[in-house]
Amino acid sequence: MTIRVLLVDDQTLVRAGFRALLDSEPDLDVVGEAVDGAEAVELAVALVPDVVLMDIRMPRVDGLEATARITADPRLSGTRVVVLTTFELDEYVFGALRAGAAGFLLKDVEPEALIEAVRLVHDGQALLAPQVTMRLIEAYVASHPVAPPAPPDAPTPPDQSRLEQLTPREREILALVGRGLSNQEIAAELVLSPLTAKTHVSRLFLKLGARDRAQLVVTAYETGLVSA
Repeated sequence: MTIRVLLVDDQTLVRAGFRALLDSEPDLDVVGEAVDGAEAVELAVALVPDVVLMDIRMPRVDGLEATARITADPRLSGTRVVVLTTFELDEYVFGALRAGAAGFLLKDVEPEALIEAVRLVHDGQALLAPQVTMRLIEAYVASHPVAPPAPPDAPTPPDQSRLEQLTPREREILALVGRGLSNQEIAAELVLSPLTAKTHVSRLFLKLGARDRAQLVVTAYETGLVSA
């Protein structure tokens, strides 16, 4: 199966470099290029790519807004967005993860890592392994700390209310996902079968309305299940 990729970057040389790299792989096909977020959304709807490699800082519509539009469009439910940035702690990247991006990469990523990232995201995985991703989330949460416990009669904070529908086991698994563990690692940690761990994670997607694993990680941090 060929993975169809849309490139979004306002720099011609960057797009040309990524196209040459990706098109050299037999299972990858660059189906389009966009110079800004507005064109990215238009082409995504027209081409329905499997993966979008999205720059953040662009004219007209930036990558954050474009990511939100793409991930909110039901016609693009199978499209995964990977954010590309020059900065490890770009202030927009966390917003892109919340908007539905499957992860992010630095633009100076090794060629082999970029190719593998496209394949991983297409396979339904999130780009959470690089430590820069975890540092990014930790830095955001550190600057937006979880509120202290409220009195018993106080209304449940919005972030915490998302956990009320989860079983104790599901909360435990969400915390492990938040720490970056794979399904296999979760199974080993909790002495479960890999299939059982996968089933629990699938239920988290449904109950929390998460698009992919990256959003589960964000939720785990925002609700305080994982602390920075």
